[in-house]
Amino acid sequence: MSDATTLAFETDCHIFEGCGFPTPGLHSFLFKPMFTVGGIEFNKPILLALLSTVIVVGFFWAAFNKPKLIPGKLQMVGEAGYDFVRRGVVYETLGKREGEKYVPLMVSLFFFIWIMNIWSIIPLAQFPVTSIIAFPVGLAAIVYILWVSLTFKRHGFIGGIKNITAYDKSLGPVFPVVMLFEFLSNMIIRPFTHAVRLFANMFAGHVLLLIFTIASWYLLNGIGIAYASVSFVMVIVMTIFELFIQALQAYVFVLLSCSYIQGALAEHH
Repeated sequence: MSDATTLAFETDCHIFEGCGFPTPGLHSFLFKPMFTVGGIEFNKPILLALLSTVIVVGFFWAAFNKPKLIPGKLQMVGEAGYDFVRRGVVYETLGKREGEKYVPLMVSLFFFIWIMNIWSIIPLAQFPVTSIIAFPVGLAAIVYILWVSLTFKRHGFIGGIKNITAYDKSLGPVFPVVMLFEFLSNMIIRPFTHAVRLFANMFAGHVLLLIFTIASWYLLNGIGIAYASVSFVMVIVMTIFELFIQALQAYVFVLLSCSYIQGALAEHH
């Protein structure tokens, strides 16, 4: 939790003591730097993102460093996760021939995002890294740059412009308007929504968890224990729901990434 949210528990304030409810808000996503190295400040979200990187790299290195014909448990789990993204997302969207070269990137994105999301329900961490907009924006930028470069590499400059603007003279006099909207949609709205979809879902989910978690403590005093128990049940329900959303958002991000790449590789007619 953030410093501001932790403070809400430390004040030991309850409803029947006449205290106001310490509502979570934007302040719940602000963290003080924990230490500085070479002029770079490291706070909790940055450390969790770095730890996520170590976990993903470390897991797949351990699973596939010495692969065996008859896989052990760790290799079996790694193969299952890798195959899920490869066959269930990449092959389904791009096909086996075109998609194989993008499998490592998509597997990395899926598990990196998923681990950053899942910190939300891990004790002591209790914060989804992707609820900080900079992280989804950075990941979406990687996909955006890849999509644009592939578009012009595959179709050339003129063909790339036609691909991005959905150039089609058969539309008659309205085709310049369509081209403008397609250009804005693909070059501006697409990367924006790609990042915001992940950010907004994790931001909202974390706020809801904070509301019910703090409310459980806030109501826990005297006869308030009956109300606190209801709020605590909601914490459990929301945590289970978040487990589903965390994996789903990683899946959707990778699925959209493959869809954008497929559009870049598709022949313009």
